[in-house]
Amino acid sequence: MKLLYGLASLVGINLVAVAADNALLPFVFQPLPLGSIKPQGWLRDQMELMANGLAGHEHDFYRYVRQSSWLGGDQEYSSLNEGFPYWFNGLVPLAYGLDDGRLKAQVQQAADYIISHAAPDGWIGPETTPETRNFWARYPAFLGLTQLVEADPGQADTVIPAMHKFFDLMHTMLADNYTGYTMHPGDQFDALWGRARDHDMIISLQWMYEHYPANNSQILLDNMEYLNNEAFDWSAWFSPGMYIKADLDTVSINITNQDFPFEHGVNAGQGLKAPSVVRRFTHNDTLLESARTGVNLTFEYHGAASGTILADERLVGLGPNRGSELCTAVETMYSLSYLYQTVGDNQFADRCELAAFNALPVMLAPNWWAHQYMAEPNSPYSRDLTTGPPPFWNVNSLGQTYGLEPNYPCCTVNHPQGYPKFLSASFVGVGDNGLGHALLSPAAVSTTLSGGIKVSVSCDTNYPFGDTLVYTVNADTAFEFYVRVPDWYVAGLSSISHGGKSQSLSPDASTGMHRISVASGQSTITYTLGANVVVQPRANNTVAVRYGALLYGLEIGDYMTAEPAKDWQSKTAYPSGYAPPEVHDYTIENTTAWNLAIDPSTLKVHFQGSSNSSDIQPLPNPIFTAGASPISMSVQACEMAWPLWRGLPDIPPKVEDRKCIGEPFRATLIPYGSAKLHMAELPTMDLHGQS
Repeated sequence: MKLLYGLASLVGINLVAVAADNALLPFVFQPLPLGSIKPQGWLRDQMELMANGLAGHEHDFYRYVRQSSWLGGDQEYSSLNEGFPYWFNGLVPLAYGLDDGRLKAQVQQAADYIISHAAPDGWIGPETTPETRNFWARYPAFLGLTQLVEADPGQADTVIPAMHKFFDLMHTMLADNYTGYTMHPGDQFDALWGRARDHDMIISLQWMYEHYPANNSQILLDNMEYLNNEAFDWSAWFSPGMYIKADLDTVSINITNQDFPFEHGVNAGQGLKAPSVVRRFTHNDTLLESARTGVNLTFEYHGAASGTILADERLVGLGPNRGSELCTAVETMYSLSYLYQTVGDNQFADRCELAAFNALPVMLAPNWWAHQYMAEPNSPYSRDLTTGPPPFWNVNSLGQTYGLEPNYPCCTVNHPQGYPKFLSASFVGVGDNGLGHALLSPAAVSTTLSGGIKVSVSCDTNYPFGDTLVYTVNADTAFEFYVRVPDWYVAGLSSISHGGKSQSLSPDASTGMHRISVASGQSTITYTLGANVVVQPRANNTVAVRYGALLYGLEIGDYMTAEPAKDWQSKTAYPSGYAPPEVHDYTIENTTAWNLAIDPSTLKVHFQGSSNSSDIQPLPNPIFTAGASPISMSVQACEMAWPLWRGLPDIPPKVEDRKCIGEPFRATLIPYGSAKLHMAELPTMDLHGQS
């Protein structure tokens, strides 16, 4: 029975049958094999910083990877045994996206170990008794294994038989009253996570069904159905009558407790794609609307202007002083890119870019050796919030500082999937003879299309820090090339040039794709995306400011203090020599005022070193740090009285209570991802004529 947790009786109990023809619905846009797309420009810089930073060195020292029970050790941060699988799921696309030999060796060692240490009955993982065997941690582990085989088909000889043997065992267990999935007397695991995130395992089952079915097709389909039948029902949750639109702090605990699987922030990010995953094997087209409704409800009532979901462990409404987990950002990005591939709505790609260019980078130190667990839209300092009750629902006082593991370690091991999976979804197949640039960014692709045409495309761009994308295309036969046009584009400022002819954009109304017929041989396409400043109304009579795909926040002067990395539980420093010398925990204090109101009518965009953003020059590395972006804004502003709430800026004062303290002045706004201290949801005042 497919459950809406405590509300199952309200939505009915139904078995969801596999489609009668046993075929999976095709993707709207076909994913390309991992490794066929390589990063360029600022995106390569970021991924190389990841490789040279925490993500690329956890295998060397971090206890929840190096000494994980998956690799023969005894270190886990919870009984879920999810630390290594999270890391593996992100490191595979990082290693193969960069074609980095050192990281590939880490992947190989890890994959060889877990395959060679599978149990005789096929179980993969460290659990040794029936009572501890829970499927959840296998979900990210198997996503990593499928990516590995996709990038290196030579791995199939060892990986695929092990996966099939595991899926045979899974089938036996699920057929036995859902053993390992739902709770039974004596079980020693929490079944919530596996049932809320079942769609991640279904993705691996579908990949196997399409690429390596062997003689196991029916078992693979059965497993999809078994998992779905006892999963928490995201399509029911995504109905207006069920979805909780309010700040959950104001809702009865009797309701919030029973709906927690849907309210947990990381679950919410992962769950966005659930209806589209299920639709592929059930052929239930009502799930299309469920997917759209789910995204719209989530971001309307719990979405941050940066593109992530506000949930300091649990959904919290729209308060700008409430946080969002780093895991939520990367899982939301993955879900949105998957939704664009399977459903094709342009808004999904727009939202994915928004999170990738804003929500993700703001939570990482510029050198990628430290991260936040929790980030708030309004965060004018990053410190230990020990004065009074914590401002978050279930996050410790260090959660919004930067460090090795400022709170629960899941984000330390899970964050590496962010940009690598974004890269691998950036180009897509379109029909038999088409290639599309779906997630705009500097990247190059070399692939053979479904129809057999060999194509390579290199995109030179500073997007989203510039408005011009230049494509160098090589093809052995004529084909159709597509560029995605974001919904925010300004038609009169945008164009595309090919073969010496410039034309206006005519994107598809649904997908946003603009088609260009490309001849065989080499050709060049120049694509310009014009934007206007967008002042987005936010809750509490505030605004967020965007230009193109970038969110802007108040530039705040800072003073940073470094100290040794601390254990997330005891908050005591790790022994000297435990981590590489680059690993630190940080406190960042503001040195300039944060309590500002702005007059949006006075916003002005500034382009550093050029009169516009179309000049493609190498960007500073790292780009997501103060002073690096070639684009900034200025705005008339003034200080105002703004009280604190539990150590953070309170909800902004009411409009009638907003009064300037001192004279107005020109304040600077910089890209949100670069502003480790920031105010991104700002109160407004009419400062016209004041200087």
